Formats: sequence, C-alpha cells, structure tokens
Amino acid sequence: MGNFIGDFVRGELNKQFEKEIVIGILLHREIDSYTDSHPLVKQAQELLKPEFHRYSLVITDMYYDHFLSKNWSAYNDKSIKEYTQWVYQVIASHKPILPKRFLHPFKYMRRENWLEAYGNMEGLQRSFTGLSYRTSFESGMEKAPEFLERHYDFFEDNFKHFFQDLILFSKEKLDQIEQNNGNL
Repeated sequence: MGNFIGDFVRGELNKQFEKEIVIGILLHREIDSYTDSHPLVKQAQELLKPEFHRYSLVITDMYYDHFLSKNWSAYNDKSIKEYTQWVYQVIASHKPILPKRFLHPFKYMRRENWLEAYGNMEGLQRSFTGLSYRTSFESGMEKAPEFLERHYDFFEDNFKHFFQDLILFSKEKLDQIEQNNGNL
C-alpha cells in the first residue's frame, strides 16, 4: 500500500497509517531517491533529453515499468496477471484510508490495467499518449514508444542492470527502515 500512495501523502505518517503502510511509504521514498541518483538511470535520461527534455525522467520510469512488466516472470513466481489483480484488490480494500488525490488515477489504473498493460507496446503507447495530453508544456511523450523501439536493446540492458542494483538496495533499505521504525 505504502508504495502506491507514497507520492500522495504528507505530514506525520505514523498518525495517519498503520506501521506497515508507513514502512512502505518510507521505502517508496528511498527507492525514488535512489533511482533518481543512480548512474544507469542518468545514462538513460541523457539519451532521452535531446528529444524529451524535462520529461526524460518520467519516460525513463515508464520504460522501466515496461521492462518490469514484460519480464515479470524473472522476478516473481506469480504471473503478472495474478500479481496485478492481487495489487488492485489490496488497494481497493484500503479505500477508506486512500488519499483523495490517489483515487482518481487508481480508478483508471485498475480499469485499464496499467501494471500489466505497460508490458506491451500498445499499452505503453496508450499511457504515453494520455500523459502527453495532460502535460503543461509540449512533451512529445506520444513519440516515446517509437524512441524506445529504436533504442530497445540499450534500454532493456540498462533496466536489467539497474534493477539488480535496485533489488539489493531495496532489501537492505527495508531492513534498515524496519529496524529504525520498530517503535512506530
């Protein structure tokens, strides 16, 4: 839960949520910080910047979501379909505590099955096209899937190496957060 709502909550978390959700929020924030500063992520963004400028971070994240969904079986025993349905059910079961700003995107996430749809180019194209309509500035994000196809091997290799680092970081950071927040 905390991973999905981490960008939508502020304030004293331990007064708003149970301990496990707070730990998830804290882990989500650590993962975001780690990802934003990782050399492989920066390398991917540098390739994107000439064409997509300030949107290179968002595009990199979505490319990584694509490769995670596409290669899900390498990381989890559950199928991507089983996993995404489980995630949507868990989130829906926590509706009373979900931040209001999260409810609107979650409705579309579930209905359009974003987590699984990112794994194919059609789903990725739909997502990028939708995002391009909602950006404040001309983003060109609707062209991001075409860019990915031209540089597919680079981005897939980049993701695989980064994700191995992220798995190790996440395990260590989760242990640290649990130890430091044992008395929440």
